[in-house]
Amino acid sequence: MEFSEAQVSTHLKKTMLRLTTVPVFVYWRTMQHFQVLSRPTFTPSFNQVENKLTVDSFHQHSVDVQKIRKLKGWVLFQSPAYVDNIAALLQDLGANREVIARVLEQYPEAVLCSPEEVKAHTDLWMSICLNKEELLGIITMFPASFFSINHYMNQKANIQYFQSMNMNKRIIRKLMATAPQSFCNPVEKNHEMISTLKETYLSLGGSENNMNIWLQKLINQNPFILLKPPGLVRDNMKFLQDRGFLSTEILLLVSKLKGFITEGNSSSMQAALEYSQEVLQCSQNEMKEIILKCPSIIYYSVSTLAERFNGLLKAGISLSQIKSTPTILELTTQILLYRIQKLQSCGYDIKTGSLQDVNGTKKDFEMSYSKLQLRKERPVFNPVVPLKINNDQ
Repeated sequence: MEFSEAQVSTHLKKTMLRLTTVPVFVYWRTMQHFQVLSRPTFTPSFNQVENKLTVDSFHQHSVDVQKIRKLKGWVLFQSPAYVDNIAALLQDLGANREVIARVLEQYPEAVLCSPEEVKAHTDLWMSICLNKEELLGIITMFPASFFSINHYMNQKANIQYFQSMNMNKRIIRKLMATAPQSFCNPVEKNHEMISTLKETYLSLGGSENNMNIWLQKLINQNPFILLKPPGLVRDNMKFLQDRGFLSTEILLLVSKLKGFITEGNSSSMQAALEYSQEVLQCSQNEMKEIILKCPSIIYYSVSTLAERFNGLLKAGISLSQIKSTPTILELTTQILLYRIQKLQSCGYDIKTGSLQDVNGTKKDFEMSYSKLQLRKERPVFNPVVPLKINNDQ
């Protein structure tokens, strides 16, 4: 069955929403981590020529060969290549001509996978996908993750391991798509990190009954956590304990699932804390309360914090406002200024208005903006002024 372009486009948008709670750049971040997929730079010698069968097959499937020559020209010199087989696979999953061309342009290395390898990988991915349509959505967005044929046994072992933990298949799919190297690594490495996370959660007073739910949420929000060294988790917990955070407070931070548990180290967190405390002119206890409200301050670099603080102060936001709503620091300066400018068009005053109108997710902001717009446009009723009555009737 072949889906229309509109159907495929709609499905891909839905799949992206299901797979990612992180920004779109997660794919490019994935490729930076996923060095195991990269091949050595290929420079053809003078007596080498492109594989004519490959080039012709690409043309037959409406692929922009010039684009491939410019970005990954080495693929065109390889033999054998299985362009028609990959196109047939995508077509069987429901892809139309445009989608097939898009995948082959984005990841032409796929044509170097043998039919046997692709068949094995398709079966493996289908064991965690709902249907062919969903698998097509993943391949279209993350082709490098799907065509990582050199790590089949590790991928299979990791899938079995996570399934033995009763991990939701949706989270397994997300991990394989957005953080593929975690599945290419030996299963023992993931087991070590999972064990460390479980031990940490329980040592902080977490409930055994809630542990798997917490773990799945943590991995879902931060799929790259499995690529971090387990020792980093222990070091970060010790750092917080040494600075007066109680186990219950650290558990609260961990449960906020902001990713700080592996996104920094003791030296960078120390620098962030000292800088923030100096800028906010607060005591150590006050700083601790601020961190409990906004854990992300811990793992922001000093340069990022400096930019955020400067942007807030230049926009007219006071230190006391930042202290009361520290999560405002999670907004980039660009987003902050855009939101303030938009609210000011409705009569918003940053110095007297609530930062809650500026803060939060895009959805939260749009709701605040809509309310201010309605308030501005709605006529004010004055009960003292008598109603005008038409006496002609």
